[in-house]
Amino acid sequence: MKNRFRALALFCAFLANFAIADPLYKVGATATGIPFTFLDVKSQTIEGMMIDAARAVGKAGGFDVEIQQTTFASLIPSLTTSKIDIISAAMLRTPPREKVVQFSDPVFSYGEGLIVKADDSTAYVHMEDLAGEVVGAQVGTVFIDELNKRGIFKEVRGYDSIPDLMRDIALGRVKAGFADHPILAYQLAQGKQSKVKLVKSYEPVVMGDVCLVVRKGDTQTLDQVNRGIAAIKADGSLEQIIKKWKLN
Repeated sequence: MKNRFRALALFCAFLANFAIADPLYKVGATATGIPFTFLDVKSQTIEGMMIDAARAVGKAGGFDVEIQQTTFASLIPSLTTSKIDIISAAMLRTPPREKVVQFSDPVFSYGEGLIVKADDSTAYVHMEDLAGEVVGAQVGTVFIDELNKRGIFKEVRGYDSIPDLMRDIALGRVKAGFADHPILAYQLAQGKQSKVKLVKSYEPVVMGDVCLVVRKGDTQTLDQVNRGIAAIKADGSLEQIIKKWKLN
C-alpha cells in the first residue's frame, strides 16, 4: 500500500511539473536579414536583433522559443500551416498581411532604403525618379509589392536575398534596389559592398512597424507575446537590444 501511495505521489508530482512547464514555440526567422536575423557562420545558428527580441519576449511572456530558419517568402505560409508558431523577422505590418496573420504590438519601426551603383551620382528622392528603369526588391516584402503597384518601371525583379540584389546592381543588371533601410545600412557599413551605395537623399514611402507575428485566432500566443513586449519595453531590455545592434 505504501508503495502505491509513493508511486501515486511521484506521478502527481510529475504531472504538476509538466503542467507548469512553459510552452515551447517554434519561431521562424531568415538567414539573410542582418542585423535583424542572419546566420552566424561560426555557430551555425540564427542570430540578430529580432532573435534577441524573441528570446527576451519569450522569457518575459512565459514561453520558450526554438528558432527555425526559413526564407522570407516562406515565413507566412509556414505560420499558417503550423510549421512554426511565431515569425520574428524584418517583416513590416501591412493591411494585406493583417488579413492572413496577426501582428503583435510594435517592436521597431522603419522604412525602405534605396541602393544604386557606387558611381551613380544622381540625388534620387522619390520612387518616381526611377520611372522607366529596371529595379529590384526582395521577394515577399512590402517593397516589391509597392514597386509592382506603381506600374512605372520597365521591370521589377524579385530576389531571394538582399546580397543577391546588391550583386545585380553592382553588375549593372538592375538600375536600383529597394530594401529595409536598417539592413542596407548595416551591411554597407561592414565595408564588404564597395560597388553599391545607399542613397542619402531618398525619402522612404513605405514606413511601418516590425512586430512578432502569430496565426489568426491564436489569441493565447498573441497575449503572451504582447505581455512580453510590454515587459521588455518597461524594463529597458528592448532598448538595450536595439543599441546592441546599432539600430538607433
